[in-house]
Amino acid sequence: MDEQKRQSMIAYLRRKMAKVGIKVGDVAAAISEERACQKSARYRSAFGDTRDGKGDMPQWLRQATSAGQSLAHFAVEKSSMSNRRGRPAIDWSRDPFAGTRLATVRPT
Repeated sequence: MDEQKRQSMIAYLRRKMAKVGIKVGDVAAAISEERACQKSARYRSAFGDTRDGKGDMPQWLRQATSAGQSLAHFAVEKSSMSNRRGRPAIDWSRDPFAGTRLATVRPT
């Protein structure tokens, strides 16, 4: 986005905010509150629903776990990244089975 479009959009938003009675501080507080909520989230769905791990399990997570999905599937990056650091990187570029059915079949 070029600078002229950016400034035009900012002016437009400020006019709309003034018309409705929203102050810049209100927007900043809402963004800050949302970020704090996202940082405390331990589980997140694909639709943006979050859970911090306290209290009753929300319905979306209860339904997913009762359908067979694990809690680890919904874990937020910060907990899953710590598990991945210990694993060595694998170079799959020379895998002769890449792209074939043999690459996806798991041994039983």
